[in-house]
Amino acid sequence: MAKVVILAGGFGKRLRPLTIDKPKPLVEVAGRPIIEWQILHFKSLGYTDFVVLAGYKWERLVEHLGSGRRLGVRIAYVVEDEPLGTGGAIKNASHILASEEYFIVVNGDIITNLDANHLVEKLKTDRQVIGVIALVPLRSPYGIVEVNESDRILKFIEKPTLDYWINAGVYAFKPEVLEWLPEKGDIERKGFPELAEHGRLMGVRFQGVFWRSIDTIKDVEEAARQLQEAEWAKKLTNPEARASLA
Repeated sequence: MAKVVILAGGFGKRLRPLTIDKPKPLVEVAGRPIIEWQILHFKSLGYTDFVVLAGYKWERLVEHLGSGRRLGVRIAYVVEDEPLGTGGAIKNASHILASEEYFIVVNGDIITNLDANHLVEKLKTDRQVIGVIALVPLRSPYGIVEVNESDRILKFIEKPTLDYWINAGVYAFKPEVLEWLPEKGDIERKGFPELAEHGRLMGVRFQGVFWRSIDTIKDVEEAARQLQEAEWAKKLTNPEARASLA
């Protein structure tokens, strides 16, 4: 199986004070760091080789995860000397990724159960495509009020999903993508636009999956409640279920 690359170098300023002494991926949600949720999920999909792209407080990541043996996986680290952005961080790992047939990339601040293997399948169907992005429906941050023509309120809809698709922060790439990435900068601003313009980028839409970006304290609290109730999350964290994934 290919490597899973986790972008873990951000400062997580909006999550302070939780990130004063640790990087964002180590923030706990439902009793487990974000990055552990990610590793356990990708392990359940068959991936056991991980590359953590670290920066801010990188020592804490190494201290917590080590070689990955505790979680039944293998973990390598690439540490940036200065903030490089998402695109620069991936390019900085070229010495590890350039020889891969393909690799998965995931932002270090999301928790999801979407099946990244669908991205790989799409990547292999078109020789011209070198990147595939997971897309999820846009979830409104606010409740919606439905009003009729007489201005009478009919009902309230709590934070519905909208008819728009957003970048889920999970990607499958062929190594050729490294040539399109900046030495310093975000892939969303320098990389994806050019790839899309040249027809080298595709997307896979995921409906009905769990997906949360952990950006604020409120996100931590809401996601924790959802994970505590989610059957797929219980299976990942159950010791017997985890042993069966090894």
